[in-house]
Amino acid sequence: MTLSIAFDNSYARLPDRFFARQAPVPVAAPQLLAVNAGLADELGLDPQALASREGLEVLAGNRVAEGSEPLAQAYAGHQFGGWVPRLGDGRAVLLGEVIDRQGRRRDLQLKGAGRTPFSRGGDGRAWLGPVLREYVVSEAMHALGLPTTRALAAVGTGEMVQRETALPGAVLTRVAASHIRVGTFQYLVARNDIEGLSALTEHVIARHYPQAEGPMGLLQAVVAAQAQLIAGWMSVGFIHGVMNTDNMSVAGETIDYGPCAFMDGYDPGKVFSSIDLQGRYAYANQPQIAVWNLAQLASSLLPLMGGESAIPAATEEIERFADLYSAAWAQRFAAKLGFSGPPKPGDCGLAQRLLDQMARAGADFTNTFRALAEGRPTGLEDGKDYAAWQADWQARLADEPDPQAVMRAANPAVIPRNHQVERMIEAAVAGDMAPFERLTAALEQPFADSAPAWLREAPGPDEEVTRTFCGT
Repeated sequence: MTLSIAFDNSYARLPDRFFARQAPVPVAAPQLLAVNAGLADELGLDPQALASREGLEVLAGNRVAEGSEPLAQAYAGHQFGGWVPRLGDGRAVLLGEVIDRQGRRRDLQLKGAGRTPFSRGGDGRAWLGPVLREYVVSEAMHALGLPTTRALAAVGTGEMVQRETALPGAVLTRVAASHIRVGTFQYLVARNDIEGLSALTEHVIARHYPQAEGPMGLLQAVVAAQAQLIAGWMSVGFIHGVMNTDNMSVAGETIDYGPCAFMDGYDPGKVFSSIDLQGRYAYANQPQIAVWNLAQLASSLLPLMGGESAIPAATEEIERFADLYSAAWAQRFAAKLGFSGPPKPGDCGLAQRLLDQMARAGADFTNTFRALAEGRPTGLEDGKDYAAWQADWQARLADEPDPQAVMRAANPAVIPRNHQVERMIEAAVAGDMAPFERLTAALEQPFADSAPAWLREAPGPDEEVTRTFCGT
């Protein structure tokens, strides 16, 4: 069966200094681990062709498909606040772009595709664990209705990757609206490449925000998109873990699932990333970090907006994030409590009072809200102030026509639990992909009442995962 991909590679038509033309590095013995048939169909691709020998070779990086123009993108970034002027795709290769069945332009990228000019001494590879983690978590994020990159396929390489120990290698095929980051803009402005900066700005406006007027309009659009995205993360207890500027997509998608995790017990200061020793990217800090990152985008765009004279206007746009985010947060948490329509005065206070009680009790974030949705005890009933909160909540619900339906649609029954993800990875390393398949299937309908009991359960004391790793 012949694999046909109708590539239309707009990024490859930008100036060559935006990237390095780079073919994937072939692997020894590719083995297909997973193909996302639903996503393939959405992209206008044949899942059976992707699973064929030819398809496997393309997904592994052993063959360059007709029409592909493989490249590694250049970008810079602030990593944990520290400036790095040259980063780029050190282990990823953009195969090209396709127009999906809805007319949307989508990137196809291989992650773990071997060394590139941006590898900085790294091996350019990925091991199986992070590939399957990103596959599961990004697809779960999509099922939760939040903007995200997605996983089209996972392939074993037949090679070992050296980390702390030798681990089986893998390649992820990632799909994104684009892989353009705040750091892409930073890369150009750091080189005083104003011509390139202008070309990139025009490209992003045409590709993602055609209604935006000029660089200031682009900044406005990205601020609004990020406000919605971060509020969405907060509403499901998601912690990205490494919100560097090179990991913030200007398309407003969740990107770069490294040391990410969903909270079990609610703790605003929760950190999972093993390298985030100061808690910079803790759950409660994510909105402020988004503002910080957006300020770096604004600074990068200043040369196109009139230089220093544009600082007040750009600052005003960045400051809009607070109101946009607060409105998005209020809408999401109002729905989590069963309130339809625009939030009313006092709704945010009700949500915060509940969160404060959950924090004191270490209550499970997902299960507490789902219990409210299902009319079950939350486990907070014996806690201080809960009876008063519940009375106020019930009084507010009296105005709502169908609060249970609103809550069931806003509060997932299941999320990718960290301990279940780790079990899945351990099994896959041992050659058993059944837990991966079971977990992926269970997360396809996170709001369903039929969600499996084993995935609803919070981890026991000996199962809790407290640290996650990026895999490089």
